[in-house]
Amino acid sequence: MTGEKGAAQSFPMTRADGCPLDPAPELTRRAELEPVSRVRLWDGSTPWLITRHADVRAVLADPRVSVDATRPAFPHTNAVSKARDTRMKTLMQMDAPEHTAQRRLLTPEFTIKKMAALRPRIQRIVDDLIDAMLASPGPVDLVEAFALPVPSQVICELLGVPYADRDFFQGVARTLVMDETDPGQAMAASERLNTYLEDLVAAKNAEPGEDLLSTLTVEQFRTGAMTPREIATLGQLLLVAGHDTTASMIALGTIALLTHPDQLRELRDGDDPAAVAGAVEELLRYLSITHTEARRVAREDLEIGGRLIRAGEGIIAVKSTANRDRSAFPDPDGLDIGRESRHHLAFGHGKHLCLGAPLARAELQVVYSTLYRRIPTLKLAAPLEELAFDENAIFYTVRELPVTW
Repeated sequence: MTGEKGAAQSFPMTRADGCPLDPAPELTRRAELEPVSRVRLWDGSTPWLITRHADVRAVLADPRVSVDATRPAFPHTNAVSKARDTRMKTLMQMDAPEHTAQRRLLTPEFTIKKMAALRPRIQRIVDDLIDAMLASPGPVDLVEAFALPVPSQVICELLGVPYADRDFFQGVARTLVMDETDPGQAMAASERLNTYLEDLVAAKNAEPGEDLLSTLTVEQFRTGAMTPREIATLGQLLLVAGHDTTASMIALGTIALLTHPDQLRELRDGDDPAAVAGAVEELLRYLSITHTEARRVAREDLEIGGRLIRAGEGIIAVKSTANRDRSAFPDPDGLDIGRESRHHLAFGHGKHLCLGAPLARAELQVVYSTLYRRIPTLKLAAPLEELAFDENAIFYTVRELPVTW
């Protein structure tokens, strides 16, 4: 029995050949037959795996479940994440009331209203990058030419980080999200980025701008509420998560649409902003992106899916299978941009719902409503089976995406 500790299968599980956008077959099998079961991680620990939509949603909203990565039996993704998350506590590893207080500082900066005001700037960035693509000889790597620069430029402007330094922080980000990195190297890279951001805080203190780091410096550092290191740590989280996830969605979303030409045609030829917003939600549901899923640890005994999870036991809530649960989404393995998908869990759920969700939605809506209209003949320049996907990254993505038109 996979539900027994001694027989737990290794996690994460491998996706099927030829199906890079679908969850691993074993995850799908468990969601259907063993929705709450044990798995074995890289360090030999055996946390619970939660796979169905209702159960994942319940876990993510349950106050008896903790995100504190310093707790014993927390199911760390790998040695890098364990080193990082136990030494550098961010919003993602905080429980209430600490989480509540820090999130309250940032929520006003990521409101739907503020993101709507940012849309013209996002549109200009997208159009400029498409202009550059069209002016270059094809094929081009969509990741390097478009998917990565769009969210990188946006988050840099939002935070007040010079985009000219993108090679540095993108390199650090890649070190921090990959499983193959040595923990010592990853922490050294993280420290370099924190030092860089602390220097930026000092510069903002001398001459504040209209950006988020300036706001935190003036309102938190000058009042003694936060140290430069605390602001830098928060900035690192926003900088890394703020570009990597959206870049993955742009690249994988393009693959999904190019391999579903009827859906691409429906999106490209329509002119209803609400339909574009719906397409974004469906692609978020279909792809899920966060390959390592949501990691938690029980603070108290709780029952999920008829199984007793005891205090101190690790939990992995699998958003990818939750978003393919047929009880929540009819024909869940089909891509249907016309369906109602807003109850997906790609951004999580509960108090730890992704803070940057309004920003990601704004970016993706602009991208998906612009790229395929401006380049209507866009197509893959390499067979799907030849593309290299990152199986060992926190955010599942494709390393390169050759396209032509």
